[in-house]
Amino acid sequence: MTAIIHGTPEHPWTLSTPSGRSTYRAWRDETTNPPALVVQVGKTRLAYDLRCIDDLHAMLQAHGDWMPLGSKDEKAATSAGTVEAWGRSADNPLGGWYGLKKGLRGRFANYVPPVLELLGLAEVEHKARGNRMRALG
Repeated sequence: MTAIIHGTPEHPWTLSTPSGRSTYRAWRDETTNPPALVVQVGKTRLAYDLRCIDDLHAMLQAHGDWMPLGSKDEKAATSAGTVEAWGRSADNPLGGWYGLKKGLRGRFANYVPPVLELLGLAEVEHKARGNRMRALG
């Protein structure tokens, strides 16, 4: 069995978006306030509150079934009942956006689900479009 690299700046995870169209690097940065899940896509760096990993997993466990991802940019409207809508909802445990950089707070459902999949917390579909995820464990 291969050990999972821990997702640090020195040893980031290399992941693919659910559609498989692009790859990106991600890592935990616990030195920021709040601690962040950092995502590097080319030259663009996004950050999500690190709580998103545990909070998304707990929400998916409570949901109990597949949930559409519905990834959208920050300025685009989301569809109700999607992971993306939850990631910016006033009803989530954070009370709003998990994205930390204004203008780059969207695409939560594009970059966070593969992290949960890597950690063995979720199953993510990998079709060209219309992907879903569900909790494991």
